[in-house]
Amino acid sequence: MIDRRTAHGVELSGYGRSVLGAPLCYLPPRSDSCRLLIIAGLHGEEPETTVALSRAFRSLAAEKLCDGVALIFAANPDGLALGTRGNANGVDLNRNFPASNWQPDPTTCRWHVDEEEEVAIETGSAPASEPETQALLDLISLLEPTCIVSLHAPLACIDDPDQSPLAQRLASGTGLPLVEQIGYPTPGSMGSWASELNQRLITWEFPPESVEALSKTQVPVLIELLSKADY
Repeated sequence: MIDRRTAHGVELSGYGRSVLGAPLCYLPPRSDSCRLLIIAGLHGEEPETTVALSRAFRSLAAEKLCDGVALIFAANPDGLALGTRGNANGVDLNRNFPASNWQPDPTTCRWHVDEEEEVAIETGSAPASEPETQALLDLISLLEPTCIVSLHAPLACIDDPDQSPLAQRLASGTGLPLVEQIGYPTPGSMGSWASELNQRLITWEFPPESVEALSKTQVPVLIELLSKADY
């Protein structure tokens, strides 16, 4: 039998356009209620999150995907195409959410994971100033997911202020530490915004591994997440 995992084999739905006009697409849930929304590729310099989520999805037979799961493979397509952390406007989308701690001044990020945060990056002209952020907010409002899992790299942890059973399950499966906070301020982040709205959100930070290594260490846990309904 021929292995068909090279292609998605499904039709994605649009939820907006990026700065450069790229379609923002998602896989909608197959049921009326969305229990889990998984978001990858919010930072363009973290393409491994997009590849890992895609590999997990393509490893499942269609009928094995839980009905209430929705997927975003590339929340920042321009950044992924350009290889930049921010979008085409140079804005860090994960510092552009309308949280009360959003700040207009540039924030900083690391060039390498073992270095200090010394690289400046913009946060936008206003909260949710970027089309990718606004489209994502509109989609979340539409779907009303019970839980959001946001995939990032390469800080190697499961970040959940609530230490929820799902976060504990992810930490156990991946061997990554479960933390209540990432360890530094994140003004205007999705996590800050979600916390203020009592929206359940878990940030899954992949370890600094190659795509091939992540396919063996993280993707199996993602596959289990996509196929089990206890969120």
